[in-house]
Amino acid sequence: MIEDIKRTLWATADKLRANMDAAEYKHIVLGLIFLKYISDTFQTRQNELQARFTAAEDDYYLEGATVLEINQELEDRDYYKEVNVFWVPEKARWEMLRAKAKQADIGKRIDDALALIEAENPKLKGILDKRYARAQLPDGKLGELVDLISTIGFGDSRQNAIDLLGQVYEYFLGQFASAEGKKGGQFYTPASIVKTLVAVLAPHHGKVYDPCCGSGGMFVQSEKFIEAHGGKLGDVSIYGQESNPTTWRLAAMNLAIRGIDFNLGKEPADTFVRNQHSDLRADFVLANPPFNVSDWWHGSLEGDPRWVYGTPPQGNANYAWLQHMQYHLKPTGRAGIVLANGSMSSSQSSEGDIRRAMVDADKIEVMVALPGQLFFNTQIPACLWFLAKQKKVRKGEVLFIDARKLGRAISRVQVELTDDDIKKIADTVHAWRGDGETDATYADVPGFCRSVTLAEIAEHGHVLTPGRYVGAEEVEDDDEAFAEKMQRLTEKLGEQMAKGAELDALIRQKLEGLGYEF
Repeated sequence: MIEDIKRTLWATADKLRANMDAAEYKHIVLGLIFLKYISDTFQTRQNELQARFTAAEDDYYLEGATVLEINQELEDRDYYKEVNVFWVPEKARWEMLRAKAKQADIGKRIDDALALIEAENPKLKGILDKRYARAQLPDGKLGELVDLISTIGFGDSRQNAIDLLGQVYEYFLGQFASAEGKKGGQFYTPASIVKTLVAVLAPHHGKVYDPCCGSGGMFVQSEKFIEAHGGKLGDVSIYGQESNPTTWRLAAMNLAIRGIDFNLGKEPADTFVRNQHSDLRADFVLANPPFNVSDWWHGSLEGDPRWVYGTPPQGNANYAWLQHMQYHLKPTGRAGIVLANGSMSSSQSSEGDIRRAMVDADKIEVMVALPGQLFFNTQIPACLWFLAKQKKVRKGEVLFIDARKLGRAISRVQVELTDDDIKKIADTVHAWRGDGETDATYADVPGFCRSVTLAEIAEHGHVLTPGRYVGAEEVEDDDEAFAEKMQRLTEKLGEQMAKGAELDALIRQKLEGLGYEF
């Protein structure tokens, strides 16, 4: 079902590609999917209400009501808001748009529908991208797109609808990323990595912050965690920032449809140069910053108060992200961050010095090495850093976990952590901390986990690669993509084989000269 939807939609987007660039048609397609989704969930709720109004045994039963009275009751906004369903004005409902799909002014009708929805749902003010009337599309193309998206059914169950929408968005972001020639990792993080961060940090309450929030996946998983543990959505408040305008809008839509309150800043903006939450001190920071960003520096960042442990190198933002997140924690706060493996051992520029300063200040709590191939479209191996503003327990120690052997293949090119893998990692951390999240007691497990003193880390030159400490075999960690590495090694092998053939010929020649042939 989901695969059919993906194929259909991508085929449609492909049709548009001849007429506009990927960044443009992405807005067109995703905006329509959003519109269809909120219309479907509204309709599902309306159908449910209609059935309940006419069922004698139901609390909502309207005894003796006429068809007209029931229809009027169905237009009462409160019935929708009480279950976090968007109120969709009549002129913005999908069937209204579908009926007019072939008319020349369909673009304007869609813009008007989005404006009506924004007016009814203030959280979306300025979020929905009203660009359909001015989209540079051949006649009839937009109508075709509306017809095609009409074939997506978001189902009867609201939770299924949300999950389906999330999967469609995730798929599209990955496809758009490759169409735009960007690394898809900057848009969203695979769910199993997010679940691991959330399971380890256990954000039950307080302020949750993601300074590079992409399409909001960290927040959505946090919401699922809270609900699974019997908490309420209002127990956490969400703060985020995102520089990419498309993904900033998607994050806002993603949170709004789930009824999650959020503050993503006034507009999309660079977190380093235009920090929109400069006064925020969060209980939890969860983030997957883009790996190894080389063009992040700006002159205004010289002497920034966030660089407590040293000025990050201008050619790589990894240690800027680590320090930014550490800076934004409240005294009891914790952070979980996905970074490229090189960050654990790099000593180029000032990175080794910053890492040493962070270790010596006892700010690093847990390091997790992840299996390869977790990301949809980057082969760079990754790790998890868990930071604490002020350790209350296990002072002077760091827990190292080598999870490289965990995970299962879900395709030829992608691996994911299973729920059991995630539980194993999270339970190990909670047992080590003794924080009551698990009944298990902590013990070092050779090849998997070990608690290490700062003095021993110093002996290893402040390198934080778990394999070095837990006793697992050393696997060279680098940030070279598999395909590039294989290409380089194959070329080298080819050169060596050619050289070998030359030497073979030379030996034969010399032996022949001595009268020995073979």
